[in-house]
Amino acid sequence: MSTNDRPTWARLIPDRPRLRSTRMFGCALLGVCLGMVSFSSRAPGAALAFGFDDVYASARSLAEQPYRPLDDQLPPLLRYLTYDEYQDIRFKPQRALWRDAHLPFQVQFFLPGFYYTHPVKINVIDDRGVHRVPFSPDLFAFGRLFAASRDSVQSLPATLGFAGFRLHYPINTPTVEDEFAVFLGASYFRAIGKNEGYGLSARGLAIDTATPGGEEFPAFTEFWLRTPEPTAHAMTIYALLDGPSVTGAYQFQVAPGDPTRMDISAAVFLRRRVSVFGIAPLTSMFFHGKNSERSFGDYRPEVHDSDGLLIAARTGEWLWRPLVNPQEVLTNAFSFDSPRGFGLLQRERNFDDYQDFEARYDLRPTAWVVPRGDWGPGEVRLVQIPPVRELDDNIVAMWVPAQLPSVGSPLRFAYQIVWGAEDRVLPPVPGGRVVATRIGTLVPGEKSGASSPGPPAKTFVVDFAGSALSALSATANVKAVLTSGPDGQIIQQHVEKNPVTGGWRVSFRLQITAQSGVELRCYLKYGSDVLTETWSYLAQP
Repeated sequence: MSTNDRPTWARLIPDRPRLRSTRMFGCALLGVCLGMVSFSSRAPGAALAFGFDDVYASARSLAEQPYRPLDDQLPPLLRYLTYDEYQDIRFKPQRALWRDAHLPFQVQFFLPGFYYTHPVKINVIDDRGVHRVPFSPDLFAFGRLFAASRDSVQSLPATLGFAGFRLHYPINTPTVEDEFAVFLGASYFRAIGKNEGYGLSARGLAIDTATPGGEEFPAFTEFWLRTPEPTAHAMTIYALLDGPSVTGAYQFQVAPGDPTRMDISAAVFLRRRVSVFGIAPLTSMFFHGKNSERSFGDYRPEVHDSDGLLIAARTGEWLWRPLVNPQEVLTNAFSFDSPRGFGLLQRERNFDDYQDFEARYDLRPTAWVVPRGDWGPGEVRLVQIPPVRELDDNIVAMWVPAQLPSVGSPLRFAYQIVWGAEDRVLPPVPGGRVVATRIGTLVPGEKSGASSPGPPAKTFVVDFAGSALSALSATANVKAVLTSGPDGQIIQQHVEKNPVTGGWRVSFRLQITAQSGVELRCYLKYGSDVLTETWSYLAQP
């Protein structure tokens, strides 16, 4: 996506994020603490000595101090911008950082305003030292929707700072520096692979997500951008995290491409105990899809940034959990001992599945988290929240460790996030995968209103596909290993070759005998060989 297109941050990620948990639990906006030692006074040549250890020392020092919220009183000129006015303010591409130096990367900045009421400090590391990036209104073009006078714009203080930044690199064509990553709002960041558009986001940490006390959103309060070499294919970014319950030091090594890779190292300090501590959280949107049982009055067949959670266990099992739009907050946990990986996938990649010229959900990326080292016991936690509208992010997936360090002690962890199409992002997956989940109340050929004896039943149709499945003939003795929880009864079950796709289809009827949901699991076997990943679903009554 080029700089001439409409802003790729059209769906904003405010400091009060788009998760409905902020509405349900009354979460307040976070402040930030800027009372740390400045590195801008270092002597020339000191840049090579600046690194993660410096940010680590700042995070440790902050953790020993009471949290100090930042006074976020922006000038009224910026605080009361509308959504359209804010999007009409553009950074001037010719003023991008490193543009005149003809380096492979360029950086553009976001103006504070609208939801982005907490300016952050942004520094550059070069061979002369560490320098603050100065703010100037001349860096921005204020469009026709911005009604303020030129004099008012020029009166903005030079100490204002920025809301965040975006990275540019010739990721799609050699002659155009396309935007491929954004750091904007609290601890949010996102990226895309080659020829993709923005979709889901990641965060530095998730604190107390979907808890009665309300979610806390720690924020990156200062960044350091290391000047890349002329032949560099990756950028190094350091970030300082601060919040009421936690501080942290982060290092990002960002390599754009097909796919884009982020290697992340972090050390965090707890100021106080928390209920939920989420590492490597991913945030996305699911409005409706093939498995939706409610009608949304939408001409588009599907609307989502991601359609499923995939988890790779160290036992060799791959688990696929289709996302849903629940009628109430839904939290599920999958326990593992240091998983091989997990991520939110946009598995549907066909335009016909969406029919949306503007959003192009078919081009939204998958984000795959690969832990580095042993993360120990814990769980991949999936939180699904009823969205008010399509613009609301309502999905969170994260790693929640079984044990946390004591207050004040560092917790170190490292991981990689890979952004791109599923076939570029994931390691080779043996066997088949789930390509569709459909749910209905009728059996083909039944008359409307017909029912079987006993409690009402639902029909589930699960399609699997993959080269190993296509190679099997329709007469092969393929079996479905299908299980349900104690409150569900499977009354019909069929496994058959899909003559159109070459894959295999599992269909069954399920009676739910209680008001709670029923957990379902299914995978395909041929003899003693497991052919597919495991389909996992919570059937609602």
